[in-house]
Amino acid sequence: MSYIVDARKQDVIENYRNHDKDSGSPEVQVALLTERIRHLTEHLKTHKKDFASRRGLLILVGRRTRLLGYLKKNEPTRYQELIKRLGLRR
Repeated sequence: MSYIVDARKQDVIENYRNHDKDSGSPEVQVALLTERIRHLTEHLKTHKKDFASRRGLLILVGRRTRLLGYLKKNEPTRYQELIKRLGLRR
């Protein structure tokens, strides 16, 4: 995962995990995807014709949307808390 420095990735995991060994909960996954999406968005601002990265960005956004939909359906309070913490518009 060269798009996120390992230290930054560990910070994101530590901030959004539910317990000590948590690295795969929906909150952590959405937070990591959001980090990648922000990175790709910045990249595309300077490289407007990079359509391969644009496609990758759209795939990541779709994956994040599905995870957020799952969380909203099954755990609405955790969903509301997460979108507030990440600053997502919903």
